[in-house]
Amino acid sequence: MNENKNFKPVVPAHKRLPEFTPVSLMLGLLLAVVFGAANAYLGLRVGMTVSASIPAAVLSMGILRYILRRDSILENNMVQTIGSAGESLAAGAIFTMPALFMWAQESTEVAMPSFTEIAAVSVCGGLLGVLFMVPLRRALIVEEHGALPFPEGTACAEVLLAGEEGGAGSKVVFAGLGLSALYKFITEGLQLFPSRVHWNIRPLRTGFGLDVLPALTGVGFICGFRVASNMFAGGVLGWFVLIPAIMLFGADNVIAPGMEAISSMDVWDIWGSYIRYIGAGAVAAGGIISLIRTFPVILRTFAAAMKGIGGGEQDTLRTSKELPMGAVLAGILLIAVVIWLLPSVPVRLFGAMLVVIFGFFFATVSSRMVGLVGSSNNPVSGMAIATLLIATALLKGTGMTGYVGMVSAICVGTVICIVAAMAGDTSQDLKTGYIVGATPLWQQIGELIGAVVAALTIGGVMYLLNAAWGFGNSVQLPAPQATLMKLVVEGVMGGTLPWGLVFCGAFVAVVIEILGLPVLPIAIGLYLPIHLSAPIFAGGMLRRIIESRKADSEEQRGRQKLRVDRGILYSSGLIAGEGLVGILLAILAVIPYHGGSLADVVQIGFSFGNIGGLAAFGLLLASMVYFIMEAKHGSINGDRTQGGI
Repeated sequence: MNENKNFKPVVPAHKRLPEFTPVSLMLGLLLAVVFGAANAYLGLRVGMTVSASIPAAVLSMGILRYILRRDSILENNMVQTIGSAGESLAAGAIFTMPALFMWAQESTEVAMPSFTEIAAVSVCGGLLGVLFMVPLRRALIVEEHGALPFPEGTACAEVLLAGEEGGAGSKVVFAGLGLSALYKFITEGLQLFPSRVHWNIRPLRTGFGLDVLPALTGVGFICGFRVASNMFAGGVLGWFVLIPAIMLFGADNVIAPGMEAISSMDVWDIWGSYIRYIGAGAVAAGGIISLIRTFPVILRTFAAAMKGIGGGEQDTLRTSKELPMGAVLAGILLIAVVIWLLPSVPVRLFGAMLVVIFGFFFATVSSRMVGLVGSSNNPVSGMAIATLLIATALLKGTGMTGYVGMVSAICVGTVICIVAAMAGDTSQDLKTGYIVGATPLWQQIGELIGAVVAALTIGGVMYLLNAAWGFGNSVQLPAPQATLMKLVVEGVMGGTLPWGLVFCGAFVAVVIEILGLPVLPIAIGLYLPIHLSAPIFAGGMLRRIIESRKADSEEQRGRQKLRVDRGILYSSGLIAGEGLVGILLAILAVIPYHGGSLADVVQIGFSFGNIGGLAAFGLLLASMVYFIMEAKHGSINGDRTQGGI
């Protein structure tokens, strides 16, 4: 691999602009907290997160240009670099750590994880994810500039280059945020109408419904029609094929793991006793299939990255300066020792070694994957499942069994999951910086600071949400990915899984793969209640309608793209607004007041029922159409960014 000597960044290496400033640091940390909290809530609700790089860049330009009157593309880039760290760290943490809370609720043998434990594990994973990317930057970002497109990183650079148009786009984000916050407060604060509508379909012995919430619709629009429709297809398979079949053939029989006759169960009992395990098998198999399919690429990437480490002469240019390798290695070693010795992280020396080995391997894999196909196709959950399967088996083999071994396995899996998510995000940010001419050293320092602050935020948010509603069994926080990870660890450690149902789901994933369809979105749709995938499908359909409108001239095509871009920014606002009000309602729910909580005080005691929920959802879709169709001319240069699963 030869470095592209002809590439010229937007800001030349000899030119210096404000970059790592107190303003960029504080604004970036604020966005890291906001997007980290919002994505933690979203991921615990639907098992998916969305990329924060584009919204962070747009908000940064709006605030810096139009409010603070500052005009430095490198300062804007630093804000989005720090701000996006919150989203990626949240994705890694909420996929695994809620399992610790669930075990604490189930058994007196497991203590409720402390804030220190959550924060320590998250900080270790976040810092390792950034540090592992330092020796990989030259090999993957610089030397393969023409070979690895890094779609999100490139699109984010386009947003930063858009100037005033990017700042105007921030108004769209704020509009979505404000409407979503009001909507969320009305439905789950005032409870004027239910956030979930449901109908039983007696002829088919099943049910159907949807969560009429802004964030889910926004996720569907951002992900696009293909991902949204695949998720909905998984929901249809579970609720209109498998549940009716179980009802029909089960009759009056009691079939494990169910505890009562099938005929006496309702649709939710069937889903919880059988469909959830089938979906878990499908998601696990889908994650493993995604790793197997990319294994040749993984090996080539790893070998190429190893060759690139330390290669070449040290460059003294501003655009080539980065953290010294000695400091990076010392940091990795220090974190490994902390993981081993810190009482709040129940991992022995063997577990700490697993973290470093698997962490560096999956950091390389994650960076390469997002470089080729973007963060949307980065199989973070698949990497976590593979890590948990191996780590749990190895820990069991060393004598760490029972809840001690399971907690240790989850902590190892959490760190690896965060490492993979952070490495992918860091590589995208470094790509953006490489294009615009940022200083890698300052970006890496910014990522490290953002990771620490985001880890502290996620710890507080997770503790708050668990205190308000609990993980796994509530409508508000089903925590689907973490529940799956919990089942995987329990199954390997104690053999408690109903393996027949799990293997049925695994072979459903095999059939999907044979048909050439994307496995993970369909598997997640099968695993989740259809009430979550239905509004996501509605958002995807809305985007499909906009993208399919006839555009004959260049002007019409530009306007169509602008409408999609506005829709993505508005949807990002919808997700952020709902997530933030969700956190506010959780705070109200844990503050006692007259035998109840403050959350009870704001309820008005009247509801319009399912009809009101559907009407509100219709108005929500209408608001999306309004803001999208307001697009006239120009371009926001947004990105069709998708979330990670």
